Amino acid sequence: MEASVAISRAEGLGRTLRRDRWWVAPLSVAVGLGICGAYATWAIFQGRNYFAEPYLSPFYSPCLGAQCPEEIRLLEFGWWPMSPAILLMWVILGFRGTCYYYRKAYYRAYFIDPPACAVGEHRGHRYRGETAFPFVLQNLHRYFLYLSAFILAFLWYDSLKAFFFEDGFGVGVGTIVLLVNVGLLTGYTFGCHSLRHLVGGNVDCYSCAQFGDGRHRLWRGATFFNRNHMAWAWTSLIYVCLADLYVRLVASGIITDLRIL
Repeated sequence: MEASVAISRAEGLGRTLRRDRWWVAPLSVAVGLGICGAYATWAIFQGRNYFAEPYLSPFYSPCLGAQCPEEIRLLEFGWWPMSPAILLMWVILGFRGTCYYYRKAYYRAYFIDPPACAVGEHRGHRYRGETAFPFVLQNLHRYFLYLSAFILAFLWYDSLKAFFFEDGFGVGVGTIVLLVNVGLLTGYTFGCHSLRHLVGGNVDCYSCAQFGDGRHRLWRGATFFNRNHMAWAWTSLIYVCLADLYVRLVASGIITDLRIL
């Protein structure tokens, strides 16, 4: 009887028996995602100051389109008049937008659905999950993972190219910036729930499955990154914006890249 009374009192949007500042987490997420999303949108549509040899902004890799400098151009799409970053950024947006962690984050922060654990929501008990449009499109997450792995490979290539300057091998601040960036993005990608399931989560008996030992090692590796998936998600999101900003400041001449080696 007491439990049912407590539940009824907590019904309704924002109603709860919690006494802590439960609203701080969703508010912080809303602000953080908003700032990163606004900066990324601005940077992607700029279409300039994204390359300062040998540094290429991670938002523009791989560089497609006639607007890309010849030395980094992968394919020349003469028909594309806008920023080359737009051609592939839908892949990254789709990957992060359908990510299991980010779903929880922006459902709570922007949709207030639910705002927090044990806090009333506006729909009450009318829960449909992700079975209706457009939320059913969340099932495309695994396919965005495959496409994102392709882009991640180019980011590793770009980070290795950042060691080679006009006068030969070297290390600059930008080299470290891009290397740390791709490392964080790799940790976020390798911790993906879909990747963890792909490499071994759908196996009931590793000793009975083909290549069971290898798949078990891969599954344990993915699990290592998956344990801190939220941390990887946030650090990689914030840092990729900072990496773009660094390359942009160097390319525009506002700052000078410091050579360490």
